[in-house]
Amino acid sequence: MFLHVDLDAFFASVEQLDNPQLKGLPVIVGALPGSSRGVVSTCSYEARKYGVHSAMPISQAYRLCPNGIYLHPNMKRYQEKSQEVMDVFYDFSPDVQQMSIDEAFVDLTGTERLFGPPEKTAQNLKETVLERTGLTVSVGLATNKYVAKIASGLSKPDGFFYVPIGKEQDFMLGLGLDKVWGIGKKTLQKINCAGFFSVADLRKANLPMLESFLGKAAALFVYKAVRGLEAESFSDNPSSKSISAENTYNEDLSDRYAIGTALLSLSHTVMFRLIKEKWTSRTVCVKIRYEDFSTHTVQDTSENPVASVEDLYKRACTLFDKKYDGKGIRLLGVCAANLEESTNPRQMDLFQEQEPNKKRHAIERTILSIKDKNPNIPITKARLINSQDNEKI
Repeated sequence: MFLHVDLDAFFASVEQLDNPQLKGLPVIVGALPGSSRGVVSTCSYEARKYGVHSAMPISQAYRLCPNGIYLHPNMKRYQEKSQEVMDVFYDFSPDVQQMSIDEAFVDLTGTERLFGPPEKTAQNLKETVLERTGLTVSVGLATNKYVAKIASGLSKPDGFFYVPIGKEQDFMLGLGLDKVWGIGKKTLQKINCAGFFSVADLRKANLPMLESFLGKAAALFVYKAVRGLEAESFSDNPSSKSISAENTYNEDLSDRYAIGTALLSLSHTVMFRLIKEKWTSRTVCVKIRYEDFSTHTVQDTSENPVASVEDLYKRACTLFDKKYDGKGIRLLGVCAANLEESTNPRQMDLFQEQEPNKKRHAIERTILSIKDKNPNIPITKARLINSQDNEKI
């Protein structure tokens, strides 16, 4: 059995935890009002009542919720709280797959003798997370990761939904098409135009019929999804030891600033895991899944290991630009592959250009050490600003 665990409105929840005066208020983390290009990173459930959501332009969020509390992201603080939650997961299973800063799968196979039935373990995990971190999580439990992911979103926030063995297809039949994870607005329009309006309708369609109006990739996804099968691959790079982070977005990304913000968040997650787990990597991979469900990966191996969040972010952006074809993006992933122990001796770099990266890496290690000892110190790293980009997220 698999657990899919989502941290509820994570960035906003951390801000409300650190500042109790914000509890119950519409907290919006991202750019500040007045930014012409900034976007919403995360917002509290109070803000969502106004229609605000992640990746929304901050100008639109302000029109919908002018009385909201707008805050810049504190990525280092969020990374620290994320790690606290992941540490709890490892207390319940040795097999934890962190997908992003606020999402993970926990494989409960073989844990019954220690913790009892999986559904009991799930409840204990939720309670332990709240007790140790002050944060709530929503959990889905099922026989495969895809169904578990859908289940975790059905009773947010602080929810738990269990799909028993053998009930996967019944579970899917009980969902509206808009609740089938992975079927976005454009795909749903195509499905409706073809005369299908429910999961039961789609179950009657064979694969060739679905391919005729969805294309091969999307058709295969939908065919598996409505049957409660493992429709999505949630695995790390199988060819080598790697650390990765990926995120599927509620709204397809097309704005380049929003895409850059997403890549930066993923780079933070990967880089600080590299530092904490004492790995280095010279190979960076970027994964892109478009609105038509086609998936593309691109990677590059450099002579020098990734040295900082900025370094990883720049490499990820360069790889993204090589592959991006302008279509809407439903999923992005960043991966550091071919890991090596960070204590391995390395030839000293002969080029002066690398010195800033070494300094940045040292700064990040110092930040991590300081925050481990003094969690309330407000130290974080901001998005880089280039000559064409004068705004922070």
